[in-house]
Amino acid sequence: MTNLWYILAAGLALSLYFVYVSLINKKNNLKEAASGIDVQLKKRYDLIPNLLKSAAKFMEHERDVFMKVTELREKAMSADSYADKFKADNMLSEAMHQFKLTAENYPELKSDAAMVAAMQGMSDVEEHIAASRRFYNSAVKEYKNALEIFPSSMIAAMMGLKDEYPFFEAEEEAKAAINVSDYLK
Repeated sequence: MTNLWYILAAGLALSLYFVYVSLINKKNNLKEAASGIDVQLKKRYDLIPNLLKSAAKFMEHERDVFMKVTELREKAMSADSYADKFKADNMLSEAMHQFKLTAENYPELKSDAAMVAAMQGMSDVEEHIAASRRFYNSAVKEYKNALEIFPSSMIAAMMGLKDEYPFFEAEEEAKAAINVSDYLK
């Protein structure tokens, strides 16, 4: 009978170990996903000055657009928490969208080789950011599930793991339906 208790204790210890390892893997996957977003955002932050510089010679009367993009870029780069970074990044995305719409009013800008290259680079980075956000949200979901589902929830509590990573969510303006007639004027 004592051998049975040893086998059960060993099985329980092994199970707890695998749950522990699983939690560590989920936490590290989440950190990797968050880092992936940071890498893509850094690429965006590095491209923005080149984009603005290329556009500046054509869009001399659009200083407020340049100032807003520059200000939001600095705010996003200096955000402390993921929630603040995501909020600032959403505002920067909206400002970049406004910049692109404004640039449409300058046909000579659309034919400038440097501007075309910068816009293509920005478009590529935006696609990578979107993919990174999807990967991040998937990792957040797995981590949150592990923190909430028994028995890993108990081990996570003992390890001091907390639900500190928010999902990336689009701002309300981005969720709204687009009125095409606004762009056909």
